[in-house]
Amino acid sequence: QVRHIESGGKLVQVGETLRLTCGTPERTFSWSTMGWFRQTPGKERETVAVINFSGDTTYYSDSVVGRFTISTDGAWKAVYLQMNNLKPEDTAVYYCNTARRDGSNWRPNSDVWGQGTQVTVDG
Repeated sequence: QVRHIESGGKLVQVGETLRLTCGTPERTFSWSTMGWFRQTPGKERETVAVINFSGDTTYYSDSVVGRFTISTDGAWKAVYLQMNNLKPEDTAVYYCNTARRDGSNWRPNSDVWGQGTQVTVDG
């Protein structure tokens, strides 16, 4: 199992934008669906957005729909999370991982996690 590499998080103000990047130490992602997940202390990890390798299937949590966009580089080597109109409640450590469908939801397909990237929204 692979620890993916997240980057791009930082401290921003309310309403600003960020783009997070997820990469793999392998040639390409080894699974057909990748997701972004976030966690804050004391809360369960939340599935934020999911995309399949062809980019024609996406999922967004209700809390980010219309503000966040997940995309790939086309070569299945990187997955991005464009975050617009950031809110204080978006503050969390963001992780990427393989994802699998669980009924109407999506969940991590692996329990191996990278270091994540911290997003802090001030204001």
